[in-house]
Amino acid sequence: MNTLLWITQIILAGVFLFTGFSKVFAYGHVVQVVEARSKGVPIGMSQGPAVLLGLVEIAGATGVLVPVDLWPPHVLLRMSCAGLALLMVAAGIYHIRRQASAAPNVSLFLLAVFVIVGRWPR
Repeated sequence: MNTLLWITQIILAGVFLFTGFSKVFAYGHVVQVVEARSKGVPIGMSQGPAVLLGLVEIAGATGVLVPVDLWPPHVLLRMSCAGLALLMVAAGIYHIRRQASAAPNVSLFLLAVFVIVGRWPR
């Protein structure tokens, strides 16, 4: 079970690091790709909030990946996963309002919840 949880944590961290860094460093390209996929509908988010969102994703991914136990075991990990799960709820609502698919958000939400439950102390 520990191996499966680590694989899930690595997948979560990889996805959120990739999307976070792309929002921070390649915002213009991300906007072009998203607007092309949605037939020219503007994304409705300026660069400032997108960069802030990218930094939150990077921080959450770092918290998921780094095995630091400053507090009781896995508290930082569970808080990071909870933050990313809440972020995916908000992103799912955003995509549904744009009439886009929220399936990636739901799957990332479920992976984050799986890590929270799997790392819960017994």
